[in-house]
Amino acid sequence: MLAEAQRGGARTRYNCATVHIAASMYRFIAVFLVCLLVLFALELWQPVQDGAIMPFTSGIAHVSVWIMQMFDHGVVARGNDILDANTGGGIEIVAGCNGVEAVLILVSAILAFPAPWKNKLIGIALGFLAIQTLNLVRIISLYYLQRWSMAWFDWFHLYLWQALIILDALVFWLIWLRWLPRTPRPAAV
Repeated sequence: MLAEAQRGGARTRYNCATVHIAASMYRFIAVFLVCLLVLFALELWQPVQDGAIMPFTSGIAHVSVWIMQMFDHGVVARGNDILDANTGGGIEIVAGCNGVEAVLILVSAILAFPAPWKNKLIGIALGFLAIQTLNLVRIISLYYLQRWSMAWFDWFHLYLWQALIILDALVFWLIWLRWLPRTPRPAAV
C-alpha cells in the first residue's frame, strides 16, 4: 500500500515498510531515552548509591588491586581507594569512574531494541563483563599514570579513557546487534 504526501509542490510516495521503519526508529529513541532517565535516576537515588553503587565501586578497587598484586606487591585497597602501601599516595574511584554509567547506556540501548528477552539478557550480561574488563584496565593504567605523571594522568583520565569506555559500550551494542537472530522482513506491498 502506498501513501502520498504533498511537500513543496512535489508528491512523495511512502510505502508501509518505510512508515514502519520510521515508527520503529522513533519507538527505539523514545524507549532508549526513558530507560536512560529511569536508570540514571535510580543510580543517583541515595539508597541505591549506599546499597549497590558504593559497594560495587569498592569491589572494583579490590579486584583491581588483586590483579595488580600479581606484579606489584606494594599496592593496597581501602574502600574505593587504590594506594601505594609505602607512600600512601594513589587514586580514588568515584562516581563516573566505576563503569556504571557506560553499562546503563548499554542496558538502555539493549532494552530499547526489539529483540527476544533471552538475547537481551545475554547481551546485558556479556556487555557488563566487556565494559568492566576494560574499566579494570583503565583503573590500573590510571593508577600507574598518576604515579608517573599527573599531566598524563589528567589527559588519559579526562579525555582518552572516558571516550574509550563509552565507545566500548557502543561497539559492544553494534556487535550484539549483528549477533541477534535474523527475522524475515515483511514484503513491501
